[in-house]
Amino acid sequence: MAPRTPPPSPAAQVSVIVIGYNDAAHLAGAVHSALRQGTAVAEVIAVDDASTDATPEVLRGLAARYARLRVVRRETNSGGCGTPRNDGLRLATAPYVMFLDSDDVLEAGAVEALYRAAVRHDAQVVAGRCVRRELPGGRDVPWQRALFTVEAAHGSPAELPRLVHDTVCVNKLYSRTFLEEHGIAFPDGAFRYEDFVFTARVLAASPRIAVVPDTVYIWHVRRSDRPSISLARGDIGNWRSRLEAQRRTVEIFEEAGQKELTHAAQVKFLDDDLRIYARELATRDPDYRAAWWRLTREHLADADEAVLRAARAPARWIARVVAAADGPRDLERIAGLANRPARLLPPYVRAGGRPVWDAGLPGVVLDGLDTKPMHRLPVTVDAEPRLERDPRPGRPARLRLTVRVHELYGRLAAAGPSAVDVELRHRDDGRLGVARDAALNAEDGVWTADILLDPGAVAASGRRREGRPEPDVWDVRVRLRCADGSSLYTAARATGPGLRRAAVPSGRRGLVLVQPYATSGGSLAVRIAAGPGAATALVRRRLRRLAVRGRRRLGVRRAHGGR
Repeated sequence: MAPRTPPPSPAAQVSVIVIGYNDAAHLAGAVHSALRQGTAVAEVIAVDDASTDATPEVLRGLAARYARLRVVRRETNSGGCGTPRNDGLRLATAPYVMFLDSDDVLEAGAVEALYRAAVRHDAQVVAGRCVRRELPGGRDVPWQRALFTVEAAHGSPAELPRLVHDTVCVNKLYSRTFLEEHGIAFPDGAFRYEDFVFTARVLAASPRIAVVPDTVYIWHVRRSDRPSISLARGDIGNWRSRLEAQRRTVEIFEEAGQKELTHAAQVKFLDDDLRIYARELATRDPDYRAAWWRLTREHLADADEAVLRAARAPARWIARVVAAADGPRDLERIAGLANRPARLLPPYVRAGGRPVWDAGLPGVVLDGLDTKPMHRLPVTVDAEPRLERDPRPGRPARLRLTVRVHELYGRLAAAGPSAVDVELRHRDDGRLGVARDAALNAEDGVWTADILLDPGAVAASGRRREGRPEPDVWDVRVRLRCADGSSLYTAARATGPGLRRAAVPSGRRGLVLVQPYATSGGSLAVRIAAGPGAATALVRRRLRRLAVRGRRRLGVRRAHGGR
């Protein structure tokens, strides 16, 4: 049987709209990634939102080289991302459109993969996998991974309400006719999270929608002195904007009679948005905390009980605490519950036989906690690191972890914690570096064990940046095993004074630089740099972070085009 001849490449079917503001350093990379998509791209429309840097010169140079590039310069800055995207939409001439931010890139073959899926499924919208690439390290984190495991088509978004979680607009191909017929555009002006509203308008119009597992968009996350909108969460205005985008989203679905999408969007807010901001609340100043609490209480005032019950337990419990308390309280406890995986710190109080938040809020019942299976309980496992040097010549230093497992409303005592397995898992690829187990000792509702790990025993990834070796990051994971046969797997919480960098000898690597630290969610991780080159890279990284923090204290500049 003769091999099937692949269909010819699509020609001139897609307009790619690139927006930028004061981003001369990255804009050319975005434009090139669109032009390199091949013949499927009819035109690239670059909209400069009145930049004051070298952006106009960069675009003029590119336009002189590439006939498919059309450049539009706005006379005044719009204050947001929506208006320049709308400008590009009005100018687009191809049957389909895509959006691209100036500091990101399209993956090779992205446009053709999306277009072919649109043809195969007669779809008005096609979404592909988006990857968040953290820079400068280069770690890739898939966006909404569960949505993009296999190719699928749906007669309308209501068939898969979870689509409301994919709020970004840049990983999708849209039929321009569909957008025009339904009058779909972005909010104009200085509206943050404009893609939330645009996506809601698209889904509310009930397009036939397809999803493909192909990676189509690389979202660059630059943790710099000019953070993107989604990273600039230290400003309470960011939370106000998020709440307004959520209010508009729900309103759009309700007006369209989309009950399933309305419900899904409200649950998504609790499971995603609320937990993201609650996790960071303890790190904010008192004024921010008070304003956040007040705004969130107002937003939750009319929360539907059916929505609360549909949300995951940690989000539901956080929402109920905020609604019940007049002002900020128990912020460290809330942060732990907002973490993924969730952990619930003491106290563990019961009222009328039911688990409640604490004695001060006996009306906040932690519903479902008594019936959850062990592997889904928000158990707190602390790990206190200490580096111990062996006085004997040639013997490697060890990382001692003192592990403490906390009780949880009597659930653990009933299961009988007996042992723990402690692992170092590589942050980027999840591989196992080293694992040790130990029996637990019980005392006063806490189970403890000491684990010794050899930092030099883990295999380096060999990652390099600018020709230099990069330190590896290892997350500390714990599997708790119980006498009744149940178990749970969770992240260890960083505790104690031992979170400091130290150089230790290793029989395998010579000198190893070890740095235990607490992640943004409070979990314990360890940076390990083997050899002088990697150790120097770790020190350089620390100095870069200090420099960035210093610049941020001078004021965060407005970021245009990020999410």
